[in-house]
Amino acid sequence: MDQKKISKRYQITEYCHQFLKEHIRENDKCIDATAGNGSDTLFLCEQVGPGGKVYAFDIQEQALEHTKERLQSAGCDDRAVLIHAGHEKMEEYVKEEVRAIVFNFGYLPGGDHRIATKVETSLLAIRKGMELLCPEGIMSLCIYSGGDTGYEEREQILKFLKELDSNRWLVIATEYFNRKNHPPMPVFVIRMKE
Repeated sequence: MDQKKISKRYQITEYCHQFLKEHIRENDKCIDATAGNGSDTLFLCEQVGPGGKVYAFDIQEQALEHTKERLQSAGCDDRAVLIHAGHEKMEEYVKEEVRAIVFNFGYLPGGDHRIATKVETSLLAIRKGMELLCPEGIMSLCIYSGGDTGYEEREQILKFLKELDSNRWLVIATEYFNRKNHPPMPVFVIRMKE
């Protein structure tokens, strides 16, 4: 296998997608809490198939436009509901249980670095998402820190997750242990069967 394929396979979004594939089924309902450039929204749409639905949130019109274009190019735009709102408001728009929720904390790649997720709304969104997850549902959190975004959001999210009831929630935190320059951290939260 050539080096480029190996590298792409272990990029944080690809790594998370591999984990998510084990949980998402056709006709499921999912949430992309931070639509960004539409990569995760498209992935979720492909996983749920024509009978499924994906709710994609973003506060930036530019992000939703990129997502819409990507979905239209792939012929999946009828599976997604694009919502111009912060992820902390997801319960206002989603009234059903979901199988998976995907978060990317930080800022829009290629966008304005001054517009980034904030610890207060991120923690609120995680809590709201936990209420929407079905039993054995999964939440994927890609946590970026360092540089422009700092460490507060990362530390507060990890602190919150560490204190979750282990009888109800399984939290798997992984890291790129030998990478420099504050690599992103993939974290998975699974709602245990009751």
